[in-house]
Amino acid sequence: MRARRRLGRRGAGVLAILVVQIICAMFFLANILSSVLGLVPISWQISEYIELGAALGLLLGVVLGVIVLQRTLRRSAEIEDQLRRASGAFMQMLEDRFDSWRLTPAERDVALFAIKGLSGADIARLRGVSEGTVKAQSNAIYRKAGVSGRGQLLSLFLDDLMVLPEPESDWSKDDPRDKASA
Repeated sequence: MRARRRLGRRGAGVLAILVVQIICAMFFLANILSSVLGLVPISWQISEYIELGAALGLLLGVVLGVIVLQRTLRRSAEIEDQLRRASGAFMQMLEDRFDSWRLTPAERDVALFAIKGLSGADIARLRGVSEGTVKAQSNAIYRKAGVSGRGQLLSLFLDDLMVLPEPESDWSKDDPRDKASA
């Protein structure tokens, strides 16, 4: 819900910039077209006031653009920071699981490569060992983890990643469509 409100505010800011700049551009375009087409000119005083307003509008558009850009860059930095923390937390979760299963350093390498999706042959090539060795290490990992294969091993970590946060409120009480269908 908060994300929608933030998106709405950002959208409103960008929309305000566009409206101001379109109005200003339309004035300058109308002024040029009236000169080219020989339309009846307005008094120079009114024209000067309108030009001043349009110039101020363009400056306002630039200021609003800078504000929106700063907010966007700040939000981007926040998201990158959250991603770094999540990545670090995932690696820590892997290490904790590997510790609890008492994996050897070689088994840790094989487990990490398997979770990344590498084939047994690729893991063997990267580690400089035979495929049979990788298969034996994989079986030891599965046994220690209490799973029967790579898919179940991966699902152990995916389950931890997919834990959803508690909802902010009981949405069904707030949604009038739920009341109408009841």
